Amino acid sequence: MTDTATQILGIGSRVSHPAFGQGVIIRINKVAYDVCFMTYGIKMVGKEYSNWEVIEAIPATQTVSFTEAEKSLMKILRAWSDISDTVDLGDKWVDGMLIIKPKDPDMKSKEIPIDTFFHKIVMVRDRLRVMEQRINSSKVLSDEEKVNLQQYITRIYGSLTTFNVLFKYRDDHFVGEKSR
Repeated sequence: MTDTATQILGIGSRVSHPAFGQGVIIRINKVAYDVCFMTYGIKMVGKEYSNWEVIEAIPATQTVSFTEAEKSLMKILRAWSDISDTVDLGDKWVDGMLIIKPKDPDMKSKEIPIDTFFHKIVMVRDRLRVMEQRINSSKVLSDEEKVNLQQYITRIYGSLTTFNVLFKYRDDHFVGEKSR
């Protein structure tokens, strides 16, 4: 068995994880691999993780492109600054009103401009992204703890997909776990 903490595995490498079983690396990220496990689906495993057995190592041939470097720089800027993306509200909702009407007719309805509500949803999304970056860059958390916390964040994104109807562009949508 090779030292997986220093070995960079390539796409197609086969591994056996103590918790997830056998899987294949399908994508290489900066600090982690996306691994497709037979029973558990796609999971993110840190590159420094050393408690799995490498069944078949495929040499990493992927190099970082300018686009990848640009994306990484944007992630760093987003994680460590208060700069947030400009996110557009869908045209059909501009100047709209969100009305929350209680079942009890004696109670007053609450009206909130959709723009205000949308801004708060975008702030939640941005803060989740910052939390995600801080988890991934933590020196205190183990890779397993990072993966577990990442899974919770993915589930939170999944819970927020209801609000995707408000976004103008699909790229701004919340994305939860992909169906298996």
